[in-house]
Formats: sequence, structure tokens, C-alpha cells
Amino acid sequence: MKIAFVLDPLAELKPRKDSSIAMMREASRRGHEVYALGMADLFVQEGSVAARAVPLAVGEDDAAWCREGAPEEVPLSFFDLVAMRKDPPFDQEYYYATLLLERAEAEGARVVNSPRALRDWNEKLSILRFPQFTPPTMVSRDPARIHAFVERHGDTILKKLDGMGGTMIFRVRADDPNRNVIVETMVGEAERTIMAQKFVPAIAKGDKRVLVIDGRPFPFCLARIPKAGETRGNLAAGGTGVAQPISARDREIAETVGAELVKAGIVFSGLDVIGAFLTEGNVTSPTCIVEIAQQAGENAAKPLLDAFERAARR
Repeated sequence: MKIAFVLDPLAELKPRKDSSIAMMREASRRGHEVYALGMADLFVQEGSVAARAVPLAVGEDDAAWCREGAPEEVPLSFFDLVAMRKDPPFDQEYYYATLLLERAEAEGARVVNSPRALRDWNEKLSILRFPQFTPPTMVSRDPARIHAFVERHGDTILKKLDGMGGTMIFRVRADDPNRNVIVETMVGEAERTIMAQKFVPAIAKGDKRVLVIDGRPFPFCLARIPKAGETRGNLAAGGTGVAQPISARDREIAETVGAELVKAGIVFSGLDVIGAFLTEGNVTSPTCIVEIAQQAGENAAKPLLDAFERAARR
């Protein structure tokens, strides 16, 4: 199989933590041909979606994990599978890339995750489809409504809808003297829609990343535990990742959500679960494969490549 990965620049990827590298290594072990390209390498010429793709020889040495070949300009239908693995933010260029990838699907390319689903399943708002699993949640740009939510629930998390890696996440309390400033910073003059969620104290035990592959939960998750004085467990915000078996509640959430993800064409996702509550659903470029494999000895890239191979045969 020829598999193309749409990625951030190769020089920015880190073998010790990057799930895309784990996928490419597993693909290479199976004898598949691996290619890399960025969103800027996508183009349309003579009515066909194509890309400037670089063939990679992928190895196990972290110091030199890949060797690049000569770039090739080929239609995306040349590949057996195209894996969209570009990190957020989901900005206008990301949006345009999904439109091109969707057009490529119409021309015979197989793309995971589904470009349409990447647009439809906002990583913050998608949880609203599953209110039975979420903490009390509100979405608004109205400062008065946000203040009322904080006053009603007392301890609240505010976050941007397009944030990533723990950026622009604030914990506020009803008696917080900086509450007005924080809300103004988040929404401006009712210009930016944000999400408010009741604070879940179980964050102290970790913000669990539960991987869902082709609708099925992977048996281990990564609990990202906040550092002292923090409420964010994100690894990018200094959290510590601890691999652990998923709980019965994690499985219930993942199986219920996973059934809908499969219908939408989402092969790989990462659900964020705090205590008993679903707080986010990551579909653009889920991670934590490497950390789980290192600690639990179970490599999610293996069932994920199984899923990729099934997707290519459909």
C-alpha cells in the first residue's frame, strides 16, 4: 500500500512523542510505502487534486527516524490511503485543505479521517451530541449568560472553541475578583463564542485521553495529571502522562461515541474524559500513542494500521 500522511513539517516532529511517527513506523514495518506532505503541498491542476509528496524511508533510530526521497507530484488518487494528520489550529487554511481532500475523495482517493467530518466535528462542540456524558456545559458569546453560568455553578472552566494544547483555558469562581477581566478577555464585546463547563475536581487524577479506533476503545488511556498549581492536564501545559487501563465508564463513553464516529467516517479519535465526564473529542490529529506504548507496552498504532488497511480496501 502507498500511504500519504498530511503533516506539519517533518523537522518539527519528535519521535519520543509524535503519534504520526508511530503510525509511519508501523506502516513501514508492514512493508507499506510512506509519503509525507504538508497542506501547502496540495493543489488542483487540470481539474484534479494533486500533491507534491516526499517518499520516506522510515526507521527506528530516533536520531534519524526518516530519510527523504525525491519529491513527486501525483494525484491524491495515486495513494491507497491519505491520512490527514495536520495539527490544529483549525483555521481557514485547514478548512480549505478539507475541501480539497473532499474533492479528492470524489476523484477516488480514500482519506482518513473524513474531510467532511473534520469540519463537522468541532473538537469542543462535538461533545454536545452526547449530553448524557458531559458536565454542565454552556456555549455563548454573551457575557451576561457566561457570568450567570459561573454564579450558578460556582467553579467553572472557560475555554476557546479553537484552542489546543491547553491554551486559553481559564478556571474562574463566582467570587473571583478577576472574573470580569477573564470573561472580557475571552469574549471581547460579545465577539467570540466560548464554552463554559462546570469544573470537575477529578482533574486532579488526570485528564484521560481515551483512544478510539474504528469505533472501538483502545484498552489503555493516558491520564494527563496537572502539575502543582495547575488545572490543565495537557502535556503541552506541563502535565505528566500516566498510562492506565480504561475504566468501565471510559469504555461506555468510548463505545457510545465511537458508534457515531464510525458513521461519520472518523477512523481515529481521542476523547478527553475527566472522572466520569466527556469534555472534548479530538479528531484532527489525536496523540498519546507513543506515551501509552512506552508505559503500558501496548502500541495503538497496530490496530490503527489495521483500520487504515480496512479503509483502503473499502
